[in-house]
Amino acid sequence: MLSFGLCIAALVTIFVSYWVHRWRNPRCNGVLPPGSMGLPLLGETLHLLIPGRSLDMHPFLKKRIQRYGTIFRTSLAGRPVVVSADAEFNHNIFLQEGRSVELWYLDTFSKLFNQDGESRTNGVGSVHRFVRSIVLNHFGPERLKEKMLSQIEEMVDKTLHNWSSQSAIEVKHAVSTMVFDFTAKYMFSYDPEKSSEKVGENMGVLLKGLMSFPLNIPGTEFHKCMKAQKKVMSLIKEKMKEKRSSPEAYQGDLLDQAIKEMETETFLTEDFVIPFIFGALFASFESISSALTLAFGLLSEHPLVVEELMAENNAILKSRGENVDSPFTWDEYRSMSFTPQVVNEILRLSNVAPGLLRRSLKEIHANGYTIPAGWTIMLATSAQQLDPNTFKDPLVFNPWRWKELDANVISKNYMPFGGGMRQCAGAEYSKAFMAAFLHVVVTKYRWTKIKGGDISRTPFLDFGKGMHIKVSAKA
Repeated sequence: MLSFGLCIAALVTIFVSYWVHRWRNPRCNGVLPPGSMGLPLLGETLHLLIPGRSLDMHPFLKKRIQRYGTIFRTSLAGRPVVVSADAEFNHNIFLQEGRSVELWYLDTFSKLFNQDGESRTNGVGSVHRFVRSIVLNHFGPERLKEKMLSQIEEMVDKTLHNWSSQSAIEVKHAVSTMVFDFTAKYMFSYDPEKSSEKVGENMGVLLKGLMSFPLNIPGTEFHKCMKAQKKVMSLIKEKMKEKRSSPEAYQGDLLDQAIKEMETETFLTEDFVIPFIFGALFASFESISSALTLAFGLLSEHPLVVEELMAENNAILKSRGENVDSPFTWDEYRSMSFTPQVVNEILRLSNVAPGLLRRSLKEIHANGYTIPAGWTIMLATSAQQLDPNTFKDPLVFNPWRWKELDANVISKNYMPFGGGMRQCAGAEYSKAFMAAFLHVVVTKYRWTKIKGGDISRTPFLDFGKGMHIKVSAKA
């Protein structure tokens, strides 16, 4: 009996040893990038979840880039991953969209945005053209030029006036609500004053849930995240039902166009449109709100930047002559030089997400390494934007650096909105929104940071207990 038990123990030991060996040494028809696969199943996921306490790139990336170079392998959430901070490699991967690679999500992303199976391979051909076209129709340069930019200015002024009546506001929460409410209005005619659910006030839990284990159990971050997602999804679904049943509900928003095109495009179903609008809404509100929150912290510490911002934006007011209170125009926005540099620098440093995910459709050979088919590729654009070889003193807030940077260097290393055919169609909307916000805040208001402002990367940009400021109107 003892010998039988010893045989079983020996077999188990051999099996486990073989399993661990295979985990740490995946099959490959070439040379894998250097790195470690971590623990079986868990991989190095826990290392990614340990926060970094500064604006610097997340320690998970920084330590491995220092050890292995700009391309390395790891395992996250049970999946083999190649991480790249190599500008040329990443540029080429963007160009291979739909041929060698496809868009990909980890499990928490997939569940949050209802992306799985066929739907996550999506955005090629007619689907991608529809998504890009409809976003540009409602948030692109033409719509901004036509009326949206002045409406952003008006909304920002109203919001800041409201903030000035309060003893203090927590920036991330307040800005998130502002951006969500405005963007949702143009996406599906959301009106926070008429809605029983103040959805914008609860959207902050989404980002925390994205980097948690996908356990939908009460009390977990992922459960809170999914509850917030359900509220927004239900809100969009109700709006869709209302619009489809009553022509009077048509207001020319993005959802209206989607409903109209559902009559001719077979891929446009309710199950596609609702998650698409939710995803577009989340992407815009989170990137803008995080960047503007960081802006308050950075500008509070750099009075010379504020001084030059004021000079440029006050010059715009002066150029209006007697019409000083006329709306902020597209021509005024495009005439700016320093304000866009400030926006670029804020976006470079904010790096809301650590990178962009793709999946290899076939073996990829680059830099002497082989990436097997089916592996996830993380394009670590956040590391590129903090590379000292490209951006001197990368952690220094220096908007003036953008006067000297070469356009080719920028195109391959500065990608806050992605790259290639999947570059975010809402990029101009985000930049114009930030510029309009800065225009209003430096010409009409002043602020003082009261407390908070601690920054960490989780690996997403996080502001801990928040940044609290006091806003007051200029005399």
